[in-house]
Amino acid sequence: MFADLAIGDPLEFVDSRPYPVRMEAARRAAGHNDAVLTGTAKIEGHEIALAIMDFGFMGGSMGVVVGEKIALLMDHALKRRLPVVVFAASGGARMQEGVLSLMQMAKVSSAIARLRDARIPYISMLGDPTTGGVAASFASLGDVNIAEPGAVIGFAGRRVIEQTTNLQLPDDFQTSEFLMAHGMLDAIVPRHKMRRTLGQLIDILRPPKLRVKAKSRATAKPRTEAAAKPPPPTKPRKRK
Repeated sequence: MFADLAIGDPLEFVDSRPYPVRMEAARRAAGHNDAVLTGTAKIEGHEIALAIMDFGFMGGSMGVVVGEKIALLMDHALKRRLPVVVFAASGGARMQEGVLSLMQMAKVSSAIARLRDARIPYISMLGDPTTGGVAASFASLGDVNIAEPGAVIGFAGRRVIEQTTNLQLPDDFQTSEFLMAHGMLDAIVPRHKMRRTLGQLIDILRPPKLRVKAKSRATAKPRTEAAAKPPPPTKPRKRK
């Protein structure tokens, strides 16, 4: 879904190469327009809305197209009441799109809030690595957050944090295991167990369609309510 979405060069950004040249090379190498693939799929028989980030596409960086595709996917899931699963793998926001890429953090987070209000489950799977603005937004906002073993997960890099704080960080800092020990993850799942685990979670968290219908039926007034009420008392006739 949304495979044709693409962006030009809004900031006319040039580093070692102009941004359009870099993008065209990434598109040819990856075979798709940007760093995320979106669509619908089935996991263990459950229909879901699925997004998979491609770290091979400019480090899985999040620009306008990545944010737009994930937000559109979540809105599609909202309409069809589909659980959402996102496989994240990213170096963070895309610097070539500047503040426009940072705006995607708020855009996708707002889409997640709409899912939550509708009680539609969102499961985030954090791959190796998941960092920067992606880790600081939608990748960490799942109803359930899962990571693969040994994945590097965090916002700023280890060296930056050590230089800023003048502290020696633990050897396992910013790994899945470190985050799990400090309450930032719900589970660490190896890839060969991922499908079954996701299937079980979706089965538990799937949108409560039947419960919503049952509630609406329970609160609706019965059609025979008027007939069930006793007739109003009649006034005695006055004698002439």
